[in-house]
Amino acid sequence: MSYFNNNALTAEKSYEQKTAWVYLLNLGFYFVPLFFMQGQWLNIIVALLILVPFIFGYFWAYNSSTQKALYPIILMLTCAIVATPFTSGTISLFSFVCFFIGFFYTLRTAILGFLAICLLLFALNQVVNIEGYYFAFYGMGISLGVGFFGIIEQNRQRIKRQHKRSQDEITQLATALERERIARDLHDIMGHNLSSIALKAELAGKLLHANQLDLAQTQLSQLAEIARDSLSQIRQTVSNYKHKGLQACLPKLIQSLRDQGIEVNVEGDTPSSTDLTESQLALILTEAINNCLKHSHAEKVSLIFAQDEHHIHLSLSQNTAAKEITEGNGLKGIRERVDLLNGTFEYQTTPVFQLNITLPNATH
Repeated sequence: MSYFNNNALTAEKSYEQKTAWVYLLNLGFYFVPLFFMQGQWLNIIVALLILVPFIFGYFWAYNSSTQKALYPIILMLTCAIVATPFTSGTISLFSFVCFFIGFFYTLRTAILGFLAICLLLFALNQVVNIEGYYFAFYGMGISLGVGFFGIIEQNRQRIKRQHKRSQDEITQLATALERERIARDLHDIMGHNLSSIALKAELAGKLLHANQLDLAQTQLSQLAEIARDSLSQIRQTVSNYKHKGLQACLPKLIQSLRDQGIEVNVEGDTPSSTDLTESQLALILTEAINNCLKHSHAEKVSLIFAQDEHHIHLSLSQNTAAKEITEGNGLKGIRERVDLLNGTFEYQTTPVFQLNITLPNATH
């Protein structure tokens, strides 16, 4: 499969999805009592087997919506209850259940769920006949603590979604304002000129009808001049709209990487050159970073800029290798933009993926 192929079907993993396995380290507390169960092989085997459906329920819950979270939570809770007669390490399993209760449900529902878990722990303590109440009290303390972390995480995710919606609304508003500005600029540029063109065309027609060819020719010449001037103004205006220097686009590109949990390191000053060079560099970086987001599993990306009297150097590297790379639309587009500026473009795939671009440092 092509690394930079826009048609490649590679799943994009968010930062939260990448950390799903990390939270399972808390299962270490589940294994501690098993080390002290000398000779109780049946209990140990059953306790380990119960982990299989529990972990399945964990990932099921991790990828569920609020409407469907009840089913994996019930599965996890069932596993914790069934495993309790075989090991007291199920305190860890109940804490996972409480976390998801706190994460998915309203505060009132979560608190009621926590109370139900606490009562269940005391009931299991009695039924299994565990000596003392350390299982119930320790389990209650750990489960409530982890459960409230679930509530905090739910609030964090809600604030994150609200912030994302606010950013989207600001972007939409900025787009609408930009459209209005473009319409206003075009009206200011072309309104008078189009009126002049219409009047002169009408006047030229009347002069031709009156057989006043010299005067008609004068009006047509003036009309052509106005049209050329209008075309020049439109080209200049569109060029200004299209051009975005690196200073404008680089922070947004870096933020798009960091939003996916990718560490970004930038070295050197952003190069300053002609509008054409800067706009092409911005498009090259946009293409490269978008492909990095879509098709790689990088955790760190480095950008290095260097500029001297004659050349501009750009290096982009990530901390993972690229396998079976073929030049899809992404790499071809970058190569075409580099060729347009008479630069050089090369890349390597191992031990890490890195692309290097050198462009002539054109004068302003």
